[in-house]
Amino acid sequence: MSATKVTNSDEAARVPPAIRLTAAIGWRILIIFGMLYALGWLVGKLSVVVIPVAIALLLSALLAPAVSMLTRMRVPRGVATAVVLVGGLAAVGGILSFVINAFIIGLPDLQRQLTASLNTIREWLANGPLHLGQEQINNYIGQVGTWLEDNQQQLTSGALATATTVGNFLTGMLLMMFTLIFFLHDGRRIWLFLINPLPDSVRPRIDLAGSRGFESLVGYIRATGLVAVGDALGIGLGLAIIGVPLVVPLAALVFLAAFIPIVGAVASGAVAILVALVANGPIAALLVLAVVLGVQQLEGNVLQPLLIGRAVRLHPLAVVLAISIGVIAGGIIGALLAVPVMAMLNSAVRSLASSSAEEEASGEGDEDDGTEPDADERGGTAAPLA
Repeated sequence: MSATKVTNSDEAARVPPAIRLTAAIGWRILIIFGMLYALGWLVGKLSVVVIPVAIALLLSALLAPAVSMLTRMRVPRGVATAVVLVGGLAAVGGILSFVINAFIIGLPDLQRQLTASLNTIREWLANGPLHLGQEQINNYIGQVGTWLEDNQQQLTSGALATATTVGNFLTGMLLMMFTLIFFLHDGRRIWLFLINPLPDSVRPRIDLAGSRGFESLVGYIRATGLVAVGDALGIGLGLAIIGVPLVVPLAALVFLAAFIPIVGAVASGAVAILVALVANGPIAALLVLAVVLGVQQLEGNVLQPLLIGRAVRLHPLAVVLAISIGVIAGGIIGALLAVPVMAMLNSAVRSLASSSAEEEASGEGDEDDGTEPDADERGGTAAPLA
């Protein structure tokens, strides 16, 4: 046997430290992306189940504070759940029905106005200071049309995933209602059942992280609804004062688009500006632009920080990336769910990474003996799932 035998430590010493560090980080990143890919594939395969459960979770975040309030007033939790479920869904359904019907009724006129606006822009590009050739303009429009046609199925697939047939749609609705009832009534017990297999040393910390994540989701859903109402009222009032037609359909479009942060505001504002351009001229379009920018500044600098708070504030780049990934992965439904999911995960991860999280969790974990505590005794926003 040779005396110059190379040991493992000698081999490791020959590898530069930078390469060893890169390799160590690289294989961990590959494992993380592999897990995310597998999770995305599984969610896609089970979308008929995942989407109704996700919607039930969002609705439970909206209705949970009312259930907790009634419970604090000594109303039995079953009765409180029934009252909030019927009343809350009736109120939410009534508002959405009014908004969607107003949008649908005004959609034909809105389409005609947008077509006229696009024709006006085309004439300005050809005869204005840019002096673009008709062939160039048609080429650009053709490219946009081709992109929309190529991505139409991808953009709408998520929205139609649970409604390809009447049977699937009804199944999804029943599953959503059934899940929502149990989320509101037994959410805390369900959450304890899910984290019960975890080791005792980490269970309190995970419990606290889940509580904070759900509280962030409650704040996000509540704030987003209020912001959507504020945007619709502000822009709708501005359009009415300027004299732009189709005020109600445009305000309804602003309300619906507000649930897709940043992207929805830009799209709905652009539609309002185009309608004002063809109906009232360039001066009115500039005034509408000023109204839209003013409302969006009020939303970004006052409403969102005040209503949502620092706990769920996300960087605009993170929001845009989340929406883009949501559109690619799940179409319109993916875009709607991306930001609330990210807000919830952001708060939960920050709780896990916090240096004081373990101390706070251990304080609450001493009271967690496997029984179901009253959600209202945990402090803060009552979170039935955490």
